[in-house]
Amino acid sequence: MDLSTHYMGIPLKNPLIVGASNLVTDKEMVKKLEEAGASAIVYKSLFEEQINLEAAELDEDLHEYDDRHAEMIDLFPNVEHSGPRAHLMAVKELKESVSIPVIASLNCIYDTTWEDYAEMLASTGVDGLELNFYSTITDANKTPQEVEQTRIEILKRVKKKVQIPVSVKLSPFYTNALEFINRLSEDGADAFVLFNRLFQPDINIWNEEFEMPYNLSHKGDNRLSLRYAGLLHGRLQASIAANTGILDGEDLIASLLAGADVAHVVSTIYRNGSEQIAKMLNELSDWMKEKGYNSIDEFKGKMAHSRITEPFAYKRGQYVDFLMKSKEYFKKYPMR
Repeated sequence: MDLSTHYMGIPLKNPLIVGASNLVTDKEMVKKLEEAGASAIVYKSLFEEQINLEAAELDEDLHEYDDRHAEMIDLFPNVEHSGPRAHLMAVKELKESVSIPVIASLNCIYDTTWEDYAEMLASTGVDGLELNFYSTITDANKTPQEVEQTRIEILKRVKKKVQIPVSVKLSPFYTNALEFINRLSEDGADAFVLFNRLFQPDINIWNEEFEMPYNLSHKGDNRLSLRYAGLLHGRLQASIAANTGILDGEDLIASLLAGADVAHVVSTIYRNGSEQIAKMLNELSDWMKEKGYNSIDEFKGKMAHSRITEPFAYKRGQYVDFLMKSKEYFKKYPMR
């Protein structure tokens, strides 16, 4: 079977990409993922606030004992925080250690610093850059137009600074995600990652403190990306990556049928190990053989909105179908 595809202009041997996570900071794991058949790796995001926090913590540690003695001015006078250099070095080392494409990921807190960090990451030799627009808007006075225009301006500035392809990783929480994606595409986005796995805080009611639960994807979490991949296929020049809830071969195949070019996987590797990559690719190959498909292009987007005859399938169809056939569903899933 020909599993090859393209993502943000980069040729890939198959559509299975290891998404951004701490998995890729383990050199042994990276080796296993490549051997298992991963077609590309997204290095974990460079978060600007993490860099700033590390700098502040190191500065505090370095100067903790200053002036403890009359003749002591600075215990470590020549030590400076490396800033993003440690992250950049790790990205460069990963790129040099594998034969598959490597994509860097970036998330900044200041609008003016995106292009600076983007240039730094591009200098490591990575094949592409992912702009991770993960953020929670807490300013009730900021309009949707302001939020979207800020992101568009960031993309345009980054595209002017780097020569490598640029993808955009989005959350689904936009008033009209389709219109916003269209505008980002027109302004140069080479791919879209749909959607961000949002980490939501929980509250420990006994300690009365915030806590962060282990937030892996579950079966069925892929349905939102499935819907939007189906709505967008054939309407963009940019590539589409399905993200969140791609746990097995069936999820991967469904994403491709909807119109995604690739899928990013993380949670299923945490649960099942690197061998899950090979298993999912084997499931894809077996399904293609059984269906008589020789390449991904023969069925990619077959179930996209633009290619099916049912006009409401991606809109209200499932809901209406459920209402009309609710008795059948309840027989299958009886209430207790």
